[in-house]
Amino acid sequence: MTSTAPAQTVSSKTAPTKTVPSKTVPSKTVASIRWLAAPTSWSWVEQANARPMEVLIDHAHCERKAAGAAVQMMFRYLCEPGLGEALSPLAREELEHFEQVLALIKARGRYLEPLPSPGYGADLARQIRKGEPQRMLDSFLVAGLIEARSHERMALLAEHSPDPQLRELYSDLLASEARHFGLYWVLCEQRYPRELIVERLEVLALAEVKALEGELARPEDVRMHSCGVDAPQISSQIS
Repeated sequence: MTSTAPAQTVSSKTAPTKTVPSKTVPSKTVASIRWLAAPTSWSWVEQANARPMEVLIDHAHCERKAAGAAVQMMFRYLCEPGLGEALSPLAREELEHFEQVLALIKARGRYLEPLPSPGYGADLARQIRKGEPQRMLDSFLVAGLIEARSHERMALLAEHSPDPQLRELYSDLLASEARHFGLYWVLCEQRYPRELIVERLEVLALAEVKALEGELARPEDVRMHSCGVDAPQISSQIS
């Protein structure tokens, strides 16, 4: 919830001053999603609300890609005990979300469209180390960071979108999105020492913030993972 600046006290000869909402995103956004090193900026919320269809279509692509990433890890680590049992339900749920978002897009007279990527996913993929077992750890953490950022931004839209139908959609998806980044954390803890996980997560979380820095070149380029973050606050969040 955004805070509201108090109305100014005025005399009878002065026109009343309108109450102006604060431009600060609630600090609970980061505190409740400990993976993230910095919160989304209020400018992203405004940009997303100004171009809801671009964000909605991109959201459908994100759900499709998240399902693909889970399936890809199942194939890469075919014989890893317990991995298929964890990632197969996740992939199915991501595809269910894809279908849910796609249905709303179609109801609004649009369909999937190719959208220029903000480069966020590619930037994070480049952080994944090549050799094992580091590659598996990084793959889990990068997937978890993407899920965590998606959850954070959907929560912001669920609260601040002016469109009741979109608020309902994003609210409906929040619980499962939270489970998804929690699942990737569990997969890490089952295979690696906690100290190693936290150390690597701090590095990747800062890289995730860097991938979201900068200013949007064009309003129509807003995406679920387009630029828009505040200053990093990492040390106390993921230790």
